[in-house]
Amino acid sequence: MIALAGFRLVAYVRSHRVYQALLLTLALLAIVHGSRAPRGAEATVLVDGAVLLVPILAWAARSLLDTEPDRQREMSAIQAGGRGREVAAGLLAAFTACAVFAALGLLWALLLGITGSPPSGLLLAALALYVLSALAGTALGALTSRAVLPSPAISIMSLLLGFLGMLLLSSTSLYWLTVPLIPWMKAANSGTGELLGAFPGLGAISLAWCLIGLAAYGRLRRRS
Repeated sequence: MIALAGFRLVAYVRSHRVYQALLLTLALLAIVHGSRAPRGAEATVLVDGAVLLVPILAWAARSLLDTEPDRQREMSAIQAGGRGREVAAGLLAAFTACAVFAALGLLWALLLGITGSPPSGLLLAALALYVLSALAGTALGALTSRAVLPSPAISIMSLLLGFLGMLLLSSTSLYWLTVPLIPWMKAANSGTGELLGAFPGLGAISLAWCLIGLAAYGRLRRRS
């Protein structure tokens, strides 16, 4: 399974699809962190960057999973010892790619987006939030990949509408029904203390929905 995940990562890079997500990531980071934020705004900068990266990370995960032809994917399932291992290898490869882009976003924010050094508590919270962002992007990208949605047009529309749906639903009192992107941003805008206080609840909701999305993808793939 590890070998298959590595194979898919190499194929993703050699196919040059990785550069699509890389260019989008660099463009977004250049816009979001075009100027350093003043002292005291560290929480807002770090959280906004993690939230806005989600659709690009989903694009990266979808592109990686779509790199392998359908027949090759079936052969990979046989060689890996079953459909379950093949699905797990794809998710591992997709999450690894998303984690690399998320790490790039976090480093850019820390080096070029803020004026001072964030407190250790905020830094740990930001690190965890970027991991959750990578998980959310992996889940959304996997659910809109070709193995689930064969039509490229429907796949891309579903990815964009899925992210917009997260934003709209999380802006209401029913934010717990999705990954709470807007509550994350509101907590950050209220200050570091408010963000750290809200972190356990929002983190648990985010992690739960990411795991539900990944489990749904695994179930759909095993039944297909």
